Amino acid sequence: MKLELRKMHVKDIKLGDETNFKDGVLTVSEKGLINKLKEDERVKEVSLAIARPGEKVRIIPVKDVIEPRVKIEGEGNGFPGVTTKMAQLGSGKVNVLDGAAIVTVGDIVGFQEGIIDMWGEGAKWTPFSKTYNLVVDITPIDDLEPHSHEDTIRIAGLSAAEYVGEAARESEPDEVLTYELESHAKETEKYPNLPKVAYVEMLISQGLLHDGYIYGVNSQKILPTLLYPNEELDGAVISGNCVAACDKITTYQHQNNSTILDLYKEHGKTINFLGVILTPELTTLNGKFRTCDYTSKLCETIGADGVIVSEEGYGNPDSDLLMICKSLEDKGIKTVLITDECSGWKGDSQPLADTKKEAVAVISTGNVSHLVHLPAAEKVLGNKEAITTLAGGWEGSLKEDGSIDCELNAIIGSTSEIGYHNLTVELY
Repeated sequence: MKLELRKMHVKDIKLGDETNFKDGVLTVSEKGLINKLKEDERVKEVSLAIARPGEKVRIIPVKDVIEPRVKIEGEGNGFPGVTTKMAQLGSGKVNVLDGAAIVTVGDIVGFQEGIIDMWGEGAKWTPFSKTYNLVVDITPIDDLEPHSHEDTIRIAGLSAAEYVGEAARESEPDEVLTYELESHAKETEKYPNLPKVAYVEMLISQGLLHDGYIYGVNSQKILPTLLYPNEELDGAVISGNCVAACDKITTYQHQNNSTILDLYKEHGKTINFLGVILTPELTTLNGKFRTCDYTSKLCETIGADGVIVSEEGYGNPDSDLLMICKSLEDKGIKTVLITDECSGWKGDSQPLADTKKEAVAVISTGNVSHLVHLPAAEKVLGNKEAITTLAGGWEGSLKEDGSIDCELNAIIGSTSEIGYHNLTVELY
């Protein structure tokens, strides 16, 4: 399975009469995109705005971030099983508007999700302060039931990314990245002496506003599933999680999963990369035993010598993370965990809700409770009042001068547990 990501570097973005990409400038037809999104009869109103790096712009409350792309060769343009007909992803050629992002905002069943600041203190904490953002604010029709409301916003964002991605169809890339894996048997034949490493990616799977999707299937409904890494990089996994912004894995981050990309860099050099196992994080005890045992069994079945496990969220899913770790270590499979911490404002509280002595290799992506002060913006896209009900905000977070005091919880991607963020880890 061979995938080429052909990257066109975006240097600016603007709204105009036509959608095109020329000399590094992405122009989006305002009327054309609005009309496209309003083809969904559930969409009442759409407004568009631009947010560039360095501008004193605050985007709140963000729902998702998606990278605009178009497949020019191979199966599965768009998001098969969701916005387009079902197809096998992971191979072919994809033109990528690198540096551009679709950012959806709006109310879903009350305020949820988080903040992107394009400048200052807030920009330090989110990777999406560096992207040229097309902000899409969607208002659904009145009286939609909650699940349909969430689906409307999610589909609108994906559709916007597809529409904008078409601008790159005829473009020549500035950079081409190639990712290729054959079967386990063939890769092991090529690299018989390298340790075999699998990646377990845990997905929030807990109900409305707490779900991931694989080829359009809600992750609540799956057993742990083995994918070629290319499938995720090609758009097979999308986000429906809108709770704690700090460690939400946006669709953009799935499309550019840092752990997958880093494992690919070492494939054939220091490791034999076996693939990705997507594991749902369920709320019932039986569900946890089932998925954690099944995940461990899959890793053993494919012959993994080592496994990296990343979490999404914190609290309840901490138990799944540690259960998987113990089961793998008991089988003799070396395990590394990637998780953030909920350590309190002073950083001295218990960081995880569970612990196991087998967890001897743990990478922290930061403390979600860390306090930050965000200065007042010159322009707010969305609704600044949302901070009072976001995870990480409270009544009084928003000051009279427009500045905000909040936890990292409220900042999109600030403690991303797949490593796609701006923090680093120092080994002592």
